[in-house]
Amino acid sequence: MYKIIKKQNIGENMALFEVEAPKIANKAQAGQFVIVRIAEKGERIPLTIADYDREKGTITIIFQEVGCTTKKMRLLEEGQSILDLVGPLGQPTELENYGTVVCIGGGVGIAPIYPIARALKEAGNKVISIIGARNKNLLFWEDKMRAVSDELFITTDDGSVGQKGLVTDVLKQLMEKEKIDRVWAIGPMIMMKFVCLTTKPANIKTIVSLNPIMVDGTGMCGACRVQVGDETKFACVDGPEFDGHLVDFDLAMRRLAYYKDEEKRALAQLECQGGGCGCH
Repeated sequence: MYKIIKKQNIGENMALFEVEAPKIANKAQAGQFVIVRIAEKGERIPLTIADYDREKGTITIIFQEVGCTTKKMRLLEEGQSILDLVGPLGQPTELENYGTVVCIGGGVGIAPIYPIARALKEAGNKVISIIGARNKNLLFWEDKMRAVSDELFITTDDGSVGQKGLVTDVLKQLMEKEKIDRVWAIGPMIMMKFVCLTTKPANIKTIVSLNPIMVDGTGMCGACRVQVGDETKFACVDGPEFDGHLVDFDLAMRRLAYYKDEEKRALAQLECQGGGCGCH
């Protein structure tokens, strides 16, 4: 059991948990994730380690309420516990002094981009960060991102805060005025795809963090397979970070859509069996 020592609602349908997990905190590195299970018969979901404190023995996870498990998770309060946390999993971020790097976080992707930006700054890089969301209610950690960045830009689709537009709009402006050595982008699949399309003509290596459907997180089930160049990779053990210019985003998005459709059908069937559909 892993005790929740802090809970914070940080945005629209989003919550932050700081959880006692000393063994995970001791080994966690930027870019890695955990598999969470909140009940004996519950599903396993992957969540990126958004922060960790080795002295306190805690890790921070951030999630958005999008399905049954995250809805139940959001009902948990400080002092209660999560049944299982497995990690740290995945390959950590490859850290060097690359020069000038851009770290882009979209929506909930702001959480995993933060430890990467911090680690890149500690490695001596000039860090320019861009965080974006549909509106101001979906933005968080502006202060934390500013603290680890030489420059911080904010975008919202509706212009409710920062620059109106997309993260790629700011990225294009930056590419026009200075040399960028490497880009990290984490967020919705479509956002990462268009970041890669923006940087590819300039041959700026772009790293993305993929979060497809996962079951065990150890490479056994194969649910998280992605096409990277001419190879099939497992996001859980080979990633979650990959060269974005090699990722087949269209295939990855089709696979996500397939699982979402299957989930909807399964939920509808369960509802019907329970008489909730009105056909009984």
